[in-house]
Amino acid sequence: MARQRPNPAQWVWYALGGGLPRDLAPWVLADTTGPTWIWRHVARAVVQLLPVLVLCLVVVPVPLAYRVSAAVGGLFLGLLFSMAFMTETIEHRVAKAGYPPGTAARLRAERVERARVERHSPYRRDGAGSFD
Repeated sequence: MARQRPNPAQWVWYALGGGLPRDLAPWVLADTTGPTWIWRHVARAVVQLLPVLVLCLVVVPVPLAYRVSAAVGGLFLGLLFSMAFMTETIEHRVAKAGYPPGTAARLRAERVERARVERHSPYRRDGAGSFD
């Protein structure tokens, strides 16, 4: 069975902090615990910052150099704060999807431990052998 994904409008709503339907809860968990979860968080943060960046670049009546530097500085500070609270934000998204608090952190830790065991085990390469 293929995993359901949100449509583009649902994804933008999700990136802006909105909740998704319950049938997309497995996707939310995969989105927040997969190997690229940090990059996905950064993408959601950029989507959240886009309206402010556009306003800064288009509306503010100052020379272009000032607008660009303000937009770049705002993007930098926004991403800095977003990264500072990344794990809390992820846990909130997972809890909003219906999972118990701490689920995302636990699954990420299990994935990292599994990779560590795989990396250090001379007889288990590329998924050979059983971890169960």
